[in-house]
Amino acid sequence: MTAPHDDLRPPTGSAPGSPDPAATPAAPAPAAWSAPGGTPPPPPPAASGGWGEPAAPGAWGTPAAGPQPGVPQPAAGWQAPAGWGGAHDAPQPAYGPAGGGWVPAPVQPGIVPLRPLGLGEVLDGSVRAIRANPTVMFGLTALVVTVTVVLQTLVQLYLSRVLAASLSDAMLSSGLAADGGAEMTDILALSGAQTVTAPLLVPAVTMLTGLLIVSVSRSVIGRTVSIREVLRSPRVWWVFGFSVLVGLAQLVVLAALVGVVVLAFVQGQEALAWVVLVVGLLAVLVAGVWVMVRTLLVPAALMLEGKPFWATVARAWRLTRGSFWRLLGIYLLSSVLVSVLAQLFVVPASLIGSVVVGATGSYDLTLVVSAIGNVVGLTVSTSFLAAVVALLYVDVRMRSEGLDVELARAATTA
Repeated sequence: MTAPHDDLRPPTGSAPGSPDPAATPAAPAPAAWSAPGGTPPPPPPAASGGWGEPAAPGAWGTPAAGPQPGVPQPAAGWQAPAGWGGAHDAPQPAYGPAGGGWVPAPVQPGIVPLRPLGLGEVLDGSVRAIRANPTVMFGLTALVVTVTVVLQTLVQLYLSRVLAASLSDAMLSSGLAADGGAEMTDILALSGAQTVTAPLLVPAVTMLTGLLIVSVSRSVIGRTVSIREVLRSPRVWWVFGFSVLVGLAQLVVLAALVGVVVLAFVQGQEALAWVVLVVGLLAVLVAGVWVMVRTLLVPAALMLEGKPFWATVARAWRLTRGSFWRLLGIYLLSSVLVSVLAQLFVVPASLIGSVVVGATGSYDLTLVVSAIGNVVGLTVSTSFLAAVVALLYVDVRMRSEGLDVELARAATTA
């Protein structure tokens, strides 16, 4: 008769003289990663930013290869029988691709897993960012958008009346007023007022994007910020200033193109003028898309890093190297999805406005109804695209700088 422990003999083929596995003391669990010297992990990023460049190489130690002094090692050729272990054991990591070995499961303290993100994770994370902090993502956005659209609508009402009076006088002098000229005047005046006042939304949307990026960055590590904390971010003015500089550069380029085309027409070279116009517009379009992608991460870098203005812009420019087509594809797809979603509110508002015009004959009510649809559509689109930009910034840094390690440590710090 055998003793119970005799059933735990090592499998056949073990090296002669190898110690009994049951009698071999278990190796101590590996210690958590820590900085050399036992220094505690750094605190999480502050509410106003602080995501600087990664630490210099060599700051983090790596586990030494081979047997460790003082740690018992299993005998050569011995393997633990299948099924050993219990519920008290640590959970096993996920198995990676064939030939890649064992890969630890990604940490996810917040809205996305802390590893390089895929397209679906960026889109899903953007929705999760809104749900994680709706007070900031929807509440603050709706407040700012509503105030901006109300001011825009008031300016549109004033400009539409001024333009309608001017166009009416011009049509009366030309004798077109009797043939439906009044209705045509109102339509042209309304369209002109909407076109002129469209840039009024740009500053509000730009600054909102910067403020919402702060909220999304905290949601990545499972934390939330209040509206008061978000509004304390003075670097949002840097985001606004950068957008102004980009807009001025675009105006200068377009003005130069128009000047060359007009000069060619004045000199009687119509064919050359048309060629310059078409080629120039295509070149401006391509250059505009290229600059847009290369500067896509600038708002996030300005809000989350504590470096000077131009150093941060240059750093965000470098971060996009090697990721141009990926950033372009994700951002364009997100913009299309947001545009379709916004039209679900804008189109019904326009249809209601048309009904109101047919019933009352007043185009002023059309502006009011359209403004309501614009408030809802802009609130949804601004919050979603801001979340996409913030997650793309985090994704690029996790791919190139290992930001996921820093974020995981920040998430576990009280």
